[in-house]
Amino acid sequence: MNENIKEDIKQLELEQEIKAQAQVFIDHINSNLPESMELEYEGFYRRGFFVSKKRYAVIEEGEIIAKGLELVRRDWAPIVKKTQENVLMAILNEGNTQKAIEEVKKVLKRLKSGNVDREELIIHTQITKRLDDYKQVGPHVVAARQIEEHGIRVTKGTIIQYIIVKGKGPISQKAVPYEYSEGLEYDRDYYINNQLIPAVARIMGPLGYSKSDLEDLACGEFQQSLDAFF
Repeated sequence: MNENIKEDIKQLELEQEIKAQAQVFIDHINSNLPESMELEYEGFYRRGFFVSKKRYAVIEEGEIIAKGLELVRRDWAPIVKKTQENVLMAILNEGNTQKAIEEVKKVLKRLKSGNVDREELIIHTQITKRLDDYKQVGPHVVAARQIEEHGIRVTKGTIIQYIIVKGKGPISQKAVPYEYSEGLEYDRDYYINNQLIPAVARIMGPLGYSKSDLEDLACGEFQQSLDAFF
């Protein structure tokens, strides 16, 4: 019998044994709990990535299930969320760290070249109070006020879609509503240093790949493979 087939059978038998033992454990716990309480079996995951109990990612049947990470939050650009998902997929599904770093390189190249659609750069943030009540004026508030200048009312609960464009001044002053951003150049440094690198560092950091390593990668100076850490 092919060695790979033998290994797959062995892996399957081990998984079945683990699931069976998990069910025995659950039944034992539930038998000692009050009737109003019940422990449920959630799933079996071959690999997982845990930052904390509220921030993690696991893989089930080829699908990433995440909580608390950037890929499931709306205040991160789609290109960044997709990159983080692809990095997690390479690590959790394939155990392929080199593929993960190649994915980061590919997106860095696109961001630096300007070859990114505006839809991939949209950041969504909800307005939680009256605009005049904001003491700290963030990018979403600046963008919201621009929307109101076009005669559209912004109220509590409104979701603002904006892009950070190239220009002078602080980041908050460079926010432009997506619908009025046609023809404007996005701020490449912002999307690389404030969006992509932090999101990727969240995953790569625990693997021994520092934020400064990623910054070097963005500058084209870092040559070492993640394989060196394994």
